[in-house]
Amino acid sequence: MGKPTGFIEWERVHADKRDKAERLNDWREFALPLAPDEAKRQAGRCMDCGVPFCHQGCPLGNLIPDFNEAVYRGRWREAYDLLSRTNGFPEMTGRLCPAPCEAACVLAIHHDAVTIEQMEKEIAERAFAEGWVKPRPPARRTGKTVGVVGSGPAGLAAASQLNAAGHSVTVYERDARPGGLLRYGIPDFKLEKSVVDRRVALMEAEGITFVTGVDVGGALSYRELRAKHDALVLALGARRPRDLEVPGRELSGVVQAMAFLEHQNRLVSGHGQKDARLDAAGRHVVVLGGGDTGSDCLGTALRQGARSVRQVELLPAPPLARAEGNPWPKWPLIFRTSTSQEEGGERRFAMMTKRLSGSDGRLQALHAVEVDFQREPGALPRLIERPGTEATFEVDLLVLAMGFTGPETGPLSEELGVKLSPRGTVQVDAHFATSAEGVFCAGDASRGASLIVWALSDGREAAKACDAYLSGGHSLLPTRGVDCIF
Repeated sequence: MGKPTGFIEWERVHADKRDKAERLNDWREFALPLAPDEAKRQAGRCMDCGVPFCHQGCPLGNLIPDFNEAVYRGRWREAYDLLSRTNGFPEMTGRLCPAPCEAACVLAIHHDAVTIEQMEKEIAERAFAEGWVKPRPPARRTGKTVGVVGSGPAGLAAASQLNAAGHSVTVYERDARPGGLLRYGIPDFKLEKSVVDRRVALMEAEGITFVTGVDVGGALSYRELRAKHDALVLALGARRPRDLEVPGRELSGVVQAMAFLEHQNRLVSGHGQKDARLDAAGRHVVVLGGGDTGSDCLGTALRQGARSVRQVELLPAPPLARAEGNPWPKWPLIFRTSTSQEEGGERRFAMMTKRLSGSDGRLQALHAVEVDFQREPGALPRLIERPGTEATFEVDLLVLAMGFTGPETGPLSEELGVKLSPRGTVQVDAHFATSAEGVFCAGDASRGASLIVWALSDGREAAKACDAYLSGGHSLLPTRGVDCIF
């Protein structure tokens, strides 16, 4: 695929980023597009590897060598047609996906992988600019209705596919605008919300109805909703945060990451009220958690004008290269620096929070100690404190970004009879069906907190199973990586 010697002739080139000093003064996306000639070269690096392991790495089964070949040959319309067969939201994955496909790229065994994620974004934006992305309402309606609860990636993917199958789909969202995590959890400097609005408008033009400001399980019960529709798809996300259980947790100045991020996203979009408790301006900020959410909080705090920002991680710093027990094509557990981490702040690893302290009910300090992980065969790792490594960090805003433990299920089990797994997620079978008749579940609500690309894949697969249920056992919707007939 591409140019047979392209990966030898051309090095991997990342898209340029806006200057740090400039981007810290606004909320616009940091990434710049590739020049068309450079995009052609990057697509041309896709080698004729024989067995494209990138397919194995991509949960959606994207036809990666094929769309790279099309870009290299200048056939951008064909590239978009190929990409959109398996991925209904390439403008999202091209911005937000950590690209497990690139980790599985054969070229990545000894060289830099093909820039697959960037190519998705380039193809998608070219398609929108050229007017190739148009509403595609179904040719016929089945007379069946489906309610989708939640408008995050999984909900949008399920809604799109079920609508394509001809069912009448209504998406229920408790917030004021659709998009879920895409709108309220992802900072604008990674995903400007005009990108979400553009896609939602297309879905509405295709016949999908969005009902916002409705709390399913609250004002509208799950039982009432089930009675209104022939089937339901639950795409609730995994919004229940992991908390910090240490002395001093009750002090004012400790906030959860999603509250912090949502507050700023609402302000940027112009439909939120400023809350001083969630404003980092002039404050010493500590972010607990070294993952993507923690990185997003760091970038947000810097843009809000924090006096200092420190990101503290319980785990040790990963190695710079793959460890022996982490071979290709598995996801590489290596040290990474996000764009937010490039912008400023300090990073500390292998540190465990012992307690918080303050005065007059307000947080002033975080007390931590360095730890080692003691690993024994067949047992969970044990944290061993290193004597003499105690540290105290000045902090008046502590953001907890330590991950999520599962969905907020509320009265779901009581009203629908949906069973939960031992870890609190919605229990589903191999076809994303719950224990309740005609009720399916997709994304983080059943999988647990994961990647956007898995949410999109689960949404598509749940839609196929739901369509089969509504159609008497057979669905014409595509399976993973198979061309869509619509």
